[in-house]
Amino acid sequence: MKPLNLNFSALTFLYRIYQLFIAAPIILVATVVTAIVVVIGCTLGNGHFWGYWPGKIWSRVIVYTLLLPVRVEGREKLSKQQSYVFVANHQGAFDIFLVYGFLGRNFKWMMKHELRSLPLVGLACQSAHHIFVDKRSPSRLRATYEQARKTLRDGMSLVVFPEGSRTMDGRMTAFQRGAFLLADEMQLPVVPLTINGSFNVKQRTKDIYWVFWHPMTLTIHDPIAPTGQGEENVRLTMQCSKNQIESTLCDEYRTNRQ
Repeated sequence: MKPLNLNFSALTFLYRIYQLFIAAPIILVATVVTAIVVVIGCTLGNGHFWGYWPGKIWSRVIVYTLLLPVRVEGREKLSKQQSYVFVANHQGAFDIFLVYGFLGRNFKWMMKHELRSLPLVGLACQSAHHIFVDKRSPSRLRATYEQARKTLRDGMSLVVFPEGSRTMDGRMTAFQRGAFLLADEMQLPVVPLTINGSFNVKQRTKDIYWVFWHPMTLTIHDPIAPTGQGEENVRLTMQCSKNQIESTLCDEYRTNRQ
């Protein structure tokens, strides 16, 4: 009797059946429970604790439920007593679960204000004091950055996707300056994060209903300490961050492939 040979199409079909009947119900329940716990916990208790730990566990539940392998490199480069501005490339929706679940640092997100309207999740993010970047008017944008300054003054770290939105083809796009201006003003180190594999798991332009199995890697680079203050420091930090992130991207997603 010949051994069973499952080709890629058969494995994909089985993975989708698993997603539909096992993973999706688990993820739905975990999302609802996490959102409720965050809202109640942040209302009654320590917002830094309840705004981070339930979300970290939720992210890991999602990644492990979907059987996605994760590797993290470079955690030893971070100091427990130091606040950082983390900047990462934005490959896809699973960047959130990879960073939230596996970075290993308490932080606040800087995210699009449109995410506030997500059922339950938006309310949980608001309760946890994550920062919604609102560019609809100069006054709202100023309020956004004042909230970010307060977060950093309180000793928390920030995670920012300086591209602003997910990539269309896996390669990085131009960085926006906001995160680097904040780091310069507060004289805090910037830590570049390279995300690999998230684009393959959930592309912006691919089937919106299904997750595609693929390993993910989070690479934590050396912190970039400020070398001064002002325009030159902002420019150098932004360029160095982009170079470091791209240095460990998979070859197919590098801007200048060799």
